[in-house]
Amino acid sequence: MEKNGGMRGTPVRLLSSLSTEDLIPADHPIRRIRVVVDTVLGELDGTFDAMYAKSGRPSVPPEMLLKSSVLMAMYSMRSERAFCERLNYDMLFKWFLDLPIDAASFDASTFSKNRQRLLNQNIADEFFAAVVRQAKLHRYIPSDHFSVDGTLLEVWASHKSFKSKDSEPDSDAALKGRNAEMQWHGQKRSNDTHASTTDPDARLYRKSNNTAAQLRYAGHLLIEHRSALIVDAELTAATGYAERDCATKMLKRLPKSTRRRTVAGDKNYDTKNFVAEARSAGFTPHVAQNTTNRRSAIDERTIRHPGYDVSQRIRQRVEEPFGWVKTVGAGRKLRYKGNDRNRARESPPDTPRILTAYDALADAVASGEPFVSRLDPPPGGRSRRFGATGARCVSEGSRPAEIHRGSSHGPGKRCGA
Repeated sequence: MEKNGGMRGTPVRLLSSLSTEDLIPADHPIRRIRVVVDTVLGELDGTFDAMYAKSGRPSVPPEMLLKSSVLMAMYSMRSERAFCERLNYDMLFKWFLDLPIDAASFDASTFSKNRQRLLNQNIADEFFAAVVRQAKLHRYIPSDHFSVDGTLLEVWASHKSFKSKDSEPDSDAALKGRNAEMQWHGQKRSNDTHASTTDPDARLYRKSNNTAAQLRYAGHLLIEHRSALIVDAELTAATGYAERDCATKMLKRLPKSTRRRTVAGDKNYDTKNFVAEARSAGFTPHVAQNTTNRRSAIDERTIRHPGYDVSQRIRQRVEEPFGWVKTVGAGRKLRYKGNDRNRARESPPDTPRILTAYDALADAVASGEPFVSRLDPPPGGRSRRFGATGARCVSEGSRPAEIHRGSSHGPGKRCGA
């Protein structure tokens, strides 16, 4: 039944049989991503059954919260509240979450109420591991050659919160008011004597002598070379030893292998301790030589092999997921307070927010059909795999942003960047 109303010539429908399935194009990239996510969530049914109450009022299923986190990362949603507002009118979001077209969005507080429950059950640890298992099942991860790197992430705290550990909570009269001015000129402030009252786990750290010190955390990734999928990730305090210590832990967490494997890294990993730890874990360290006023821990026995040059060239792809996390995933500045809650967003436990979304996207693109034909063709007739060079982006409508590989924009850039 139709009734004329609104703008002239525009009929008003009182009854419609349209569903969200009819609105999503058959070759839209989100369809392939949904297959990957649903397959992974299917492996975790037993864990979800133990979490979901069988009595009481119906609650939001944990699967829906995890899939919502994937959408938030892929579509650069700035907050959970903004996502819930968009869920009311975005038909693609409703289709991805298996909601009917007339379903109302759940409240944003649902994320806060259930976050600790997901952390306690290590749900996202298992979610991330399941995505990696799917990639291994499809042989996207050969498990022979890896790269490791770290980056600095800004914390959700200001310099004004960085106070002396011996001071009383209300002793600083200058901080009275909403945004009082402060003057630290001539004062010595260090992590030994000061700490942030907003986020005590954050540390004052600077990347080099030419940059300003800021409150930061250190993020670490371990990727494999063929398709640049993230194999492991961690979030730690920002220290001068964090990259090497965390890299050693991630290498030891990998399954044992009788084959000789390699791990590539930048000059920061060129130390005797890391090289020895990597060799004891069964990895040949293909790290860049640091010969500035010192002797490199990597000698001619390693750099004389052609594989060393290949590793040094491919290791730069570790910057691609970092770029995706900071731009598309909106992870340049952390949104939560404390190492545990931020680790829940950037790396396991609550990995789906960013890193699982990246791997799910990479896994979907690596599988090729049916939607690869809608992406920009790779130059020179190269392979359609996600790991091939050549920029491939999705810029139409509300499609999730993908990684540019070998484009003029540089790694980790969104379409149109």
